[in-house]
Amino acid sequence: MRYRITQLKIRPGEGMDELVAAAQKKIAKALRCKSSRIHITNPQIIKESIDARKRPDVMMVYTLDFDYDGKLPLEEARVQEYRFEPEGLDQVSPGYRPVVAGFGPCGMFAALILAEAGFAPIVLERGKAVEERIEDVRRFQSGEMEAPDPESNVQFGEGGAGTFSDGKLTTGIRDIRIRKVLQEFVAAGADAEILYKHKPHIGTDRLRDIVKNLRHHIEALGGEVRFGSKLDGIVTAGDQQGAYPQRLCGVQVRTIADGSLTEIETDALILATGHSAADTFRMLYDMGIAMEKKPFSIGVRIEHPQEMINRAQYGDPKLAEIIGPAEYKLNYRCADGRGVYTFCMCPGGHVIDASTEANTHVTNGMSNSARDGEFANSGLLVDVRTDDLGEHPLSGIEFQRKYEKLAWENKAVSTYGQFRTRADDPVRRSLPDFAADDILEAMPHLGRKLKGFDRDDARMTAVESRSSSPVRIRRDETMQTEIRGLFPAGEGPGYAGGIMSAAVDGIKVAEQVVYMKINRSKGETE
Repeated sequence: MRYRITQLKIRPGEGMDELVAAAQKKIAKALRCKSSRIHITNPQIIKESIDARKRPDVMMVYTLDFDYDGKLPLEEARVQEYRFEPEGLDQVSPGYRPVVAGFGPCGMFAALILAEAGFAPIVLERGKAVEERIEDVRRFQSGEMEAPDPESNVQFGEGGAGTFSDGKLTTGIRDIRIRKVLQEFVAAGADAEILYKHKPHIGTDRLRDIVKNLRHHIEALGGEVRFGSKLDGIVTAGDQQGAYPQRLCGVQVRTIADGSLTEIETDALILATGHSAADTFRMLYDMGIAMEKKPFSIGVRIEHPQEMINRAQYGDPKLAEIIGPAEYKLNYRCADGRGVYTFCMCPGGHVIDASTEANTHVTNGMSNSARDGEFANSGLLVDVRTDDLGEHPLSGIEFQRKYEKLAWENKAVSTYGQFRTRADDPVRRSLPDFAADDILEAMPHLGRKLKGFDRDDARMTAVESRSSSPVRIRRDETMQTEIRGLFPAGEGPGYAGGIMSAAVDGIKVAEQVVYMKINRSKGETE
């Protein structure tokens, strides 16, 4: 029988032999026998985490599955696998090919599920394939281009914004589809350890090949990815079935290279545009699609020496050579009720310019898979409430652009010491007053949680404004808008935050498209 045992602790640097010995010892104690009598086989790590509460006495903590010939007072090992095999799928005529707008994590996994179901999706990606996109970003960040290519940058292109990030695969959601996402990443070239790491990551350098491999897999299943193709409009007609006021008939596509406009007939569009697709939101709003402003965050990217973070988190900074560079996650509730928190912490990483248009500055962080840079960085963000914005559903977009322009005008880079002591500090002048005030209030408290976080030489860069979407496009229980066949999904429309939750939402929405196809087929044949 296969069993699962939890809370196995070994020291950093120890391996599977020591882990198995720890399991045998724990089982023997429960059975009141000698550990030499316990023989387990086929051990497999299911979960790994770090216990640094008694630093520098840091321990690695594991969950282990194994085979044992006999009965044990342990739970049976059950690894749930994602299965999507809806009844009636084999009898459905594919009909019109579904369209997916956007090829970030959400669009990528939506397209994968549709391709696996046999529906040969067409993916529209306004940006370029990852190889060309990397070169465009390099040219901008090296100064060869004065402004970013508005269609090929850190936000737009194959893989979405996540391609230029740390590639974190952590999420607060619980869903069987998470394992499906991780398994597909592994099949595309990621290390198998992401299946069990407590805080798995891939790294920017590895993500570039992985997203390309996922694209090739989708294409091998019959899907098609059209780069340089921007969703420019949707075509609708009255819905004769009465469930919705209108139904989707097609999409209009603008070819970036020559500006030409074409139309694709379709009855299903998954809107997987990222949180930076402001022009797409405006187009949909002008068409009458119901949407609303939503809370988001604004702040800075803050940097510290990675060695300092290692010392603060591990006690002994040399442990980083065994465990890997230390991470942190901090938060504080200010007197005004707003939260100040760190976001997208990148150990051994780099701060990058993530702007999408000229004369603005958007900052973000990234790490390569080795996380071997000298500095750690993270977003340091403050809650933006809907009552901070105007009445218009898209007022959050204008709020972002206001401070992104200020950050560019102010050349907003300084240190916490300058931010703390100078009212004319360029970073302070590039933030809303409430955000600057709340960061000033929070920093000493965060410094007590992580020693050195509030050191005066911590480098600050403004403005971090794209951590989540300021807009939510309304959808019903079938994940459709008031237009039958229009499915908003992922970060941009306001239903995810990060690679994993966006990918999972893409899978969920693709499932709904499949159910719609099945139900429509049943209606046509009854």
